[in-house]
Amino acid sequence: MVFSSSIFLFVFLPVVLLIYYLIRPEFRNPFLLIASLSFYAWANPIYIFVILFAIVANFLFGKAIAKTLKKGKGTRRFILTLGILSNLVPLLYYKYYNFFFTTVNQIAGTDFPMQNHILPLGISFFTFCGIAYLVDIYKRKTEVQNSLVNFSLYLSFFPKVSQGPITRYGDMAGQLENRTCTVEKFSGGIRRFSIGLAKKVLVADVLGQMVDSIYNLPANQNTAAIAWMASIGYTFQIYFDFSGYSDMAIGLGKMFGFDIMENFNYPYISKNISEFWRRWHISLSSWFRDYLYIPLGGNRTGNVYVNLMIVFLVTGLWHGAAWNFIIWGIWHGIFILLERVFRVHKIQIKVPPVFKWLYAMFIVNIGWVLFRAPDLHYALNFLGVMFGVVQPVDVGFTINWYLSGKMLFAFVVAVLASIPWKKVFPCSFSQVEGTYLAVISKNVWAVVLLFFSIMGVMTSTYNSFIYFKF
Repeated sequence: MVFSSSIFLFVFLPVVLLIYYLIRPEFRNPFLLIASLSFYAWANPIYIFVILFAIVANFLFGKAIAKTLKKGKGTRRFILTLGILSNLVPLLYYKYYNFFFTTVNQIAGTDFPMQNHILPLGISFFTFCGIAYLVDIYKRKTEVQNSLVNFSLYLSFFPKVSQGPITRYGDMAGQLENRTCTVEKFSGGIRRFSIGLAKKVLVADVLGQMVDSIYNLPANQNTAAIAWMASIGYTFQIYFDFSGYSDMAIGLGKMFGFDIMENFNYPYISKNISEFWRRWHISLSSWFRDYLYIPLGGNRTGNVYVNLMIVFLVTGLWHGAAWNFIIWGIWHGIFILLERVFRVHKIQIKVPPVFKWLYAMFIVNIGWVLFRAPDLHYALNFLGVMFGVVQPVDVGFTINWYLSGKMLFAFVVAVLASIPWKKVFPCSFSQVEGTYLAVISKNVWAVVLLFFSIMGVMTSTYNSFIYFKF
């Protein structure tokens, strides 16, 4: 079940909201837990045991760590290590088993059997939430949760369980115990959900159909112009797909009284790759900073460049068990390192800001080709077509065949919606901010977006979230 499906929009969400506000407040967390586990089990009921294992393991290890806070550090560290392993083993098995043993078979000539299983929904996200919870208890950054119901809801809350944001327990702890559900927050949640649904249905899905049709062909059966169009299309598709989901998750959270962290901040206005990662998938970037980069030594101990490259290597692996994801992570890591060298040695290249922006978007766009391609071989061939190294053969379609009026409209909307207009024209927005005109326009805009998005849901068969597979 995805947020942009008819079953979610017209059955699951209305029923859950209705019951949630009809029952007494003390029963709301248990009810939300039942709803969240039902949502999780919808895709594949057998994998409910995976998240239940994660819930029970992290709950027990959290209590064990809390009990040893006044004892020796060695005991506490040993329990933390076991707790982290309990999170990583299922992730490594389901996500990386086939990749690892396929690589071993190719290198060593062995014949290890492959596993035919489907990746459990959101395993990368709730695994990182569990690890963060244990580490924060270990470092005394948060108190242990003694209610199994509340902790289970934290780890499985349906708005964020499948694609994040990767919410820290400390950010939700108080809200699990006590939260306010107001008309203002609820209406704000609807507006935010409507924006996210529109991003997904009216932009990402439209561009996705074009991108998929091009990437489904052999790489060399596209012209350079078509390949560039697909790469730019995917650059917008993945942003509006994932940020749209995050908007919907934040909006759903508000409908139930929760405040979920922001996950995107207009990443495509970045003027370097370091800035891009401060604006893109913020919850993941901050997680790697706090739970991998700093423990490795960060800027203080060890080789900072090695630490950074390890982080981006793991970032690539986190996104997918394939060489193209690993190279994608290394690709970004290389430019992060180069930019750091320039900063440390105070090397400044004086060029107009637009050229800095073009540099950043060029690197990001090339990276998304590695990310989107089915494998590394295809990605290299596709990049070869883009840069004229690989010559196209048997090209069946022209670029005009793909550029329908609907597609062009989606591209224009994507460009306009990637710009923070409030920062571009602050005076104009400040004059109407807080007035009745602003309130009315926000609500009308939300209704219009919701109407056209629902029309899109009803008439489209393309309905998959990119980050579901991670």
